[in-house]
Amino acid sequence: MIGKILSNRYLIEEQLGGGGMAVVYKAQDRRLQRPVTVKVLRSEFACDEEFVRRFHREARAVASLSHPNIVNVYDVGQDGDIHYLVMEYVPGEDLKTHLRRHGVLAPERAVAIARQVCDALQHAHQHHIIHRDVKPHNILLTCAGQAKLADFGIAREATGTTLAVTQNLMGSVHYLSPEQARGEAADARSDIYSLGVVLYEMLTGTVPFNGGNPVAVALKHVQESPAPLWIKNPAVPQALERAVLKAMAKNPADRYQSALEFGRELAAAVTASGPAAGEDTVVYKPVRPRRLSPWGWAVIVLGVVALLLGGWLALNAYLNVAEVEVPELTGLQVEEAKRKLEALDMRYSISEVYHEAHPGTVVEQDPLPGERVKKKRVIFLTVSRGPQLVKVPDVRQQPVAEARAALETAGLKAGEEYEIFDETVPRGLVVRTEPLPNSMQPRGTPVNLYVSKGSPAAWVVPNLVGLTVEEARQKLAALGCALAENAPSVPSDQYPAGRIVRQNPAPGVPAHEGMVVAVAVSAGPGPVAKQVGVEVIIPQDGKSQTVRMLVRDAAGEREVYTGTHAPGDTVKQVVEYFGPAMLLVYLDGKLVRQEALR
Repeated sequence: MIGKILSNRYLIEEQLGGGGMAVVYKAQDRRLQRPVTVKVLRSEFACDEEFVRRFHREARAVASLSHPNIVNVYDVGQDGDIHYLVMEYVPGEDLKTHLRRHGVLAPERAVAIARQVCDALQHAHQHHIIHRDVKPHNILLTCAGQAKLADFGIAREATGTTLAVTQNLMGSVHYLSPEQARGEAADARSDIYSLGVVLYEMLTGTVPFNGGNPVAVALKHVQESPAPLWIKNPAVPQALERAVLKAMAKNPADRYQSALEFGRELAAAVTASGPAAGEDTVVYKPVRPRRLSPWGWAVIVLGVVALLLGGWLALNAYLNVAEVEVPELTGLQVEEAKRKLEALDMRYSISEVYHEAHPGTVVEQDPLPGERVKKKRVIFLTVSRGPQLVKVPDVRQQPVAEARAALETAGLKAGEEYEIFDETVPRGLVVRTEPLPNSMQPRGTPVNLYVSKGSPAAWVVPNLVGLTVEEARQKLAALGCALAENAPSVPSDQYPAGRIVRQNPAPGVPAHEGMVVAVAVSAGPGPVAKQVGVEVIIPQDGKSQTVRMLVRDAAGEREVYTGTHAPGDTVKQVVEYFGPAMLLVYLDGKLVRQEALR
């Protein structure tokens, strides 16, 4: 495959990897001049028509997703018996490779990655797309540390066939939800389970379940509980461990019901845990045990009573925390929302998303306005980063269909089309765009296309006399004009039957789209055949030459003679023609004689 060009566009440069279902390559998009990732289906899947049909349908659906934490799908296509998917090229490494190199991740780093994946899953689930194969191999980390989720929808197509592909299944079964292991339908909560397993691995360095074969591992997902995280990594905060284990609940109803909820719980778990900055560790020296006096025992008893009383008072104070009403925060600037919450003795957690709202505007809150909650409660705020900006591609001199595809690939929309005359740009190609090429615009902005109608000089009524009706119709259609129906037949001794003898408007009149041209057609008898003798002498230049004679008359243009002759030969030919005609003589393709025949 290296060096092959798919669909005359994608040049395969190197193999990046592969699995049981496909092989992944780095390629160059020669049309848009950018690197891409191309996933090519293996031949055993490419010959399954139903599989391929569903693969293309699912890929088109995934291509509609647009999120900074999702690897963009640009194209899905076929070149002969090769079926392929074109995706965004992400320089960096996948999470599995990262874990092999770095081992256990710090809780803050692991949660940062998991929250980005939560954002990606939430976006996909809102568009009714389930990933079904969330695992470290499908989470790509950019050089800047951003997480991007890849291979959306592919796992769904593989469920019926990949059980035979042991290597691929072993890679996925460690992250399989119990319902998937039982062969039941997967939903958004299945993706949450798989992400919980990924987070378990990031925090402990191991997957929760292992076995000698895929079936053994799948059974453990269904039947066994994972070992507590603190046994493998005591540094994992309790709140974070609870969040991971809830995501991995056997019953989907016991898990988080949305990726958004899971992400917010992770944020709260990290915020609420961890030692205070600058806290020192105190080391106590062992002391020799000694007997306690009765007074010592009395002191201990009094101390225990005091602790119990203090604990009861603290618990009573906690249970009787005052409640407040959550204010309306959506639409406010984030600083104003913070001040409102601080005034009510409430805490907040902020996440940012691309949104049409002005940057810094609160676009979503949880809990909702009007709910009664206790003071100190964390209120989750989603704040707009403003619309995501993308560069308008330069589609000048491209056909309209290609220009539209390039705009959609860039995350923009093709707007209105306007036809204009242009002296230099051929008809049907893009002359310019609004907004201008290479300008930065919000994602989803419509881009208007100005398409060339060609040179104004080319928009005149052509000469149709001597053509057949079908030839005239095609010539007019190229200009957006039409031929009048029911052309009358008239006698003519100048043009053969079926040829056009006159037209209205006349040739050279300015044409416009929708113009109708009326013609009259010859009913015969047509011109009388005439003959003329033609003589051609081959030059004495030491080489043979090919002689070709053409006649252009009322019957059209035709070849009347062709042959190769030696130097000095004289070629004699009787030429038949109808009406006024033109004789054209060529030697080795070069016109050497042009003569009018009467």
